[in-house]
Amino acid sequence: SPTWTRRELLAQAGGGLGALALGSLLHEQGHAAAGPGDNPLEARKPHFPARAKSVIWLFINGGPSHVDTWDYKPELTKRDGLKLEGFDPTTGFFDGAVGPLMKSPFEFKQHGQSDAWVSSLFPHLSQHVDKMAFVKSFHTQSNNHSPALFMANTGVTRMGHPCVGSWVTYGLGTENENLPAFMVMSDPLGRGLPKGHASNWSNGFLPGAFQGTWINSKGNDPIPNLKRSAGLGDEHQRAQLDLLGSLNRAHRDRLAADAELTARIKSFELAYRMQQEAPDCVDVDKEPEHIRKLYGLDNEKSAPFARQCVMARRMVERGVRFVQIYSGGMENQRSWDGHNDIVGNHSGFAAETDQPIAGLLADLEERGLLDETLVIWGGEFGRLPVAQKSKKPGRDHNPHAGCYWFAGGGVKAGTSYGETDEIGHRAEVDRVEIHDLHATILHLLGLDHKKLTFKHSGRRFRLTDVAGRVIEEIVA
Repeated sequence: SPTWTRRELLAQAGGGLGALALGSLLHEQGHAAAGPGDNPLEARKPHFPARAKSVIWLFINGGPSHVDTWDYKPELTKRDGLKLEGFDPTTGFFDGAVGPLMKSPFEFKQHGQSDAWVSSLFPHLSQHVDKMAFVKSFHTQSNNHSPALFMANTGVTRMGHPCVGSWVTYGLGTENENLPAFMVMSDPLGRGLPKGHASNWSNGFLPGAFQGTWINSKGNDPIPNLKRSAGLGDEHQRAQLDLLGSLNRAHRDRLAADAELTARIKSFELAYRMQQEAPDCVDVDKEPEHIRKLYGLDNEKSAPFARQCVMARRMVERGVRFVQIYSGGMENQRSWDGHNDIVGNHSGFAAETDQPIAGLLADLEERGLLDETLVIWGGEFGRLPVAQKSKKPGRDHNPHAGCYWFAGGGVKAGTSYGETDEIGHRAEVDRVEIHDLHATILHLLGLDHKKLTFKHSGRRFRLTDVAGRVIEEIVA
């Protein structure tokens, strides 16, 4: 073992005591950066009283058409079949297939006390519009799926930056140390991951503890490699883990290793604890019959997505901080990317998701969880008001307009903010970009988007970079 002189001992001990004191002061302020020996996912105080404790983001992958879902445009019906003068065909991808203005093939009706216009695609969700706050003036920077997905998730059009879920868990930690703080579920019908794959739920340059954990909601093994090896008992595994932990800590201390090794040690401990709690968390079969019917688990079309929504509710019930569910897979007809046959494309995906999401809202409200759970619906961009020519016409990408809605978690229910032009081509009134949405999400969780920072490559980064404003008009 090493020997120290008295001077070295005082230097080492004094520095250690100073670090402990500083750590204690920072912890009292609520935002000490996780360092060696700390638990990076320890629950931390928000910057100010939070309205929401957790988030469920229903990511409508592929780019849902706002003018066919939530943004009713009677002028588009009047001008159906007319040419859109001055239209830039490079807005989308298939400029050789640009057709005339096309009215929505779906019927719109007003619902609820808020008289919100809703497409016939959503017979179940239309009953919950008085819980929602719509943002109808969303626009983004790219008309290509991958960069637009990165933009929606990380605030940057290129991969390598932390996503919203990672920033949230970095800022707040978790309320349940036996489960991952950030969980992700992708398309349940084998249609692939969203473009960009796991980079959409990456921790980027944040410590690895804040990476999203992907859940396989289709099989009997939702979290890969979680089950204990055959013949390995709890006592034996605990002894192995203790030995591994002591060796890793000795290696870290001897080499003055950084927080990455500490995060790895913590990940082993988390995996062990997850073996006890995670199987129960995702066991949807334990739900009673009335819950199964509420979500549409008894409906073959909606059952796969319904299963994910029930799992999401079970997760936030148990203290999971951020849950993201992707509706739709890799591209085109395998997602909401309705280039061809907008009727068939959007009808199919709406039938899969309408009742499960409505069931989720009703269930959260019934359990008293909706007030503290922020539910988000939206994708990477909207779609054009003109037709994309094909045997069954569709719509091309539109980065200039789109629609999001929020429910629960401190939003002003039954409201609508922002407007597109009269045909839904461009956001015009109270324009909102992704940094504004991100700032609002953080605000509802009690986090100041300007103060939540991380030093990387010599500068302080934040989710909203140098932009973003809280949309106070949708905050209750």
